[in-house]
Amino acid sequence: MQFYDNKNIYLQLAENLVEGIVEGKHPPGQKIPSVRELAAEVGVNPNTVMRTYSELQSKGIIENKRGIGYFVTADATTIVLEQKREEFFRSELPRIQKQLALLGIDYPTLQKHLENLNNGNHHENK
Repeated sequence: MQFYDNKNIYLQLAENLVEGIVEGKHPPGQKIPSVRELAAEVGVNPNTVMRTYSELQSKGIIENKRGIGYFVTADATTIVLEQKREEFFRSELPRIQKQLALLGIDYPTLQKHLENLNNGNHHENK
């Protein structure tokens, strides 16, 4: 895994696990790698992974079953999607709206391009 300087490693690990949950790689009820396994796999200190797992556990995304390991909670996908949507509407959408205004793109034009993307037509229509 490649890490970036602009964000704490434990948060990057958390994002990676969360993406796996949303993509179905880690379905609800599935055991995730142990702290030591994940630390060895990605080349970080086990304390960093422990911090990642503590963060995810505090959000209800994973749970620790004593003596067995960490598991994805039944509600993990719902929790993650709600958080991601909230983050999108709070952070990304205002940036997108600003760009639309700066570029003079109105809603009908944006809607046409979104429909083209959804239909698999990725070339620009002018």
